[in-house]
Amino acid sequence: MAGFKIRKVFADDLGANNPVFAQVLGICSTLAVTNVLKNTVVMCVGLIFVTALSNMTVSLLRQYMPSRIRMMVETLIIASYVIIVDIVLKAFLPDVSRQLGPYVGLIITNCIIMGRAEAFALSNPPGLSFLDGIASGIGYSYVLIAIAIVREIMGSGSIWGYPLLGDWWTNWSIMVMAPGAFFMLAIFIWIVKGIRDKEEGESS
Repeated sequence: MAGFKIRKVFADDLGANNPVFAQVLGICSTLAVTNVLKNTVVMCVGLIFVTALSNMTVSLLRQYMPSRIRMMVETLIIASYVIIVDIVLKAFLPDVSRQLGPYVGLIITNCIIMGRAEAFALSNPPGLSFLDGIASGIGYSYVLIAIAIVREIMGSGSIWGYPLLGDWWTNWSIMVMAPGAFFMLAIFIWIVKGIRDKEEGESS
């Protein structure tokens, strides 16, 4: 039974209940950081860390949180882990920290984290909540990384900062701007939903 629950958590968060293309949550960071792959990966690792530990902490404390201040307590828990991420980035990756700027702090308001705390951690044990946080973070991450790869290649002609395309390539300036992220996210959602609808049609 435990193994089934774990598989279901990962299957839902990575696929049918993916926070980005199914629930369309956390798209602010999709627009903000996906123009450069390195920044995207750092943001994704930070979000997985915060989501997993926030879920676990909320689950551990759920019986002791008065309902009238529940969301304030959850926000305080999330903010504590975000501060840790921000301090680590400033200490070990100062260049990336400067490039990300205020977007690290905005992890606090990411709908995915609060949504999983409210929808899952409040009604499940700490271990399963921790895994749900990891699965939700991975589900968020692979979408953003896929978008970032395309945007950096087409917008800068490079990947991870290293030149990839030759002089023949003309960079698409729009791909490093917010509209480029909108277009890529829309195309990604369109493709995924098309595949899912086709699979559901064949199964029925």
